[in-house]
Amino acid sequence: MKKTDYEQFAGKKCQELIQIQERFRTQFELGNYQQWYYDAELALLRLYNNDEDQIYLKYIPIGTFSFTSETWMWSWFNEHSVEPNKGSILAVKEFGIKNNYTKLTEGTFPADEFDCWEFAAISLDMLNGMGLYRVSTEKLQSYFLITAVLDENSREVVHFNQAKVTCKIHGLSRPAFICQHLDLKNPKGFEESFDTYKGMELDEEDDFAAWCDECERVRMKYNGWNEDSEEFAKIKLVCEDCYFELKDFNKAE
Repeated sequence: MKKTDYEQFAGKKCQELIQIQERFRTQFELGNYQQWYYDAELALLRLYNNDEDQIYLKYIPIGTFSFTSETWMWSWFNEHSVEPNKGSILAVKEFGIKNNYTKLTEGTFPADEFDCWEFAAISLDMLNGMGLYRVSTEKLQSYFLITAVLDENSREVVHFNQAKVTCKIHGLSRPAFICQHLDLKNPKGFEESFDTYKGMELDEEDDFAAWCDECERVRMKYNGWNEDSEEFAKIKLVCEDCYFELKDFNKAE
């Protein structure tokens, strides 16, 4: 079966990506970092093991793959993508229009992992990026085009770190809030303000917040949070990593 023009083009870009990506990952030792966090409003990705072993990467969001619907969505089409530079990916769409490559012009459609890497490889080539990075959560894979490595003292990195808490175990991370009873000794249930997963984007007014089953009973007794129910819960500050460790341990199966 003869390959289409698009298949030949995408295949060539994926072959080129292999060497580019290998050099990129080797140069910055990206495989050594176990944790990640990104700030969409700053389009800044932090890879880290601790506060002394970390790297900050500037990125352009390419798109996302949904495990639930098995669909791809370009960042320019995604209303939840708030990165200020996502419009750069429209250059890929314009290229697709000129060449009648519909996968580059439609906002969202059924896809698989091979498609995603093709889109990422094409974006890397067209926008002259340094390399690619993919972050995965329970529901999504997000593909980032890396454009720069930032110094820890740069203005953007300083701004990035101002909204974080310092955890003795996990270092810098987003803040989260739990009741005094939740721990890693005995499961006590895990009630939340809304359904969460690690790495998810939060609206400006939202926080990770959870409490145990007993706190929920007290909260219902008083018809919500008030002085009495809050006194019983004694909400305390933790980091995002601690929050999800507690969630995994305490939530009902």
